[in-house]
Amino acid sequence: MSRPLLLVLAAALLSGCVLTKIVTVPMRVVGAVISIVPLAGNVAHDAIDEAAEIIDRVPI
Repeated sequence: MSRPLLLVLAAALLSGCVLTKIVTVPMRVVGAVISIVPLAGNVAHDAIDEAAEIIDRVPI
């Protein structure tokens, strides 16, 4: 009985962190790939990275 309860508690504590990482990791990968493009790549990368930082700060 205690093992399922422990799993539920762990999921509840980690859910916010995991959910935001699921969203922001692909954003950061796309930003890194876009940064290869000359001229506009770094600007786009910075914008995507800033958006990912904001999502990471969301208190879920």
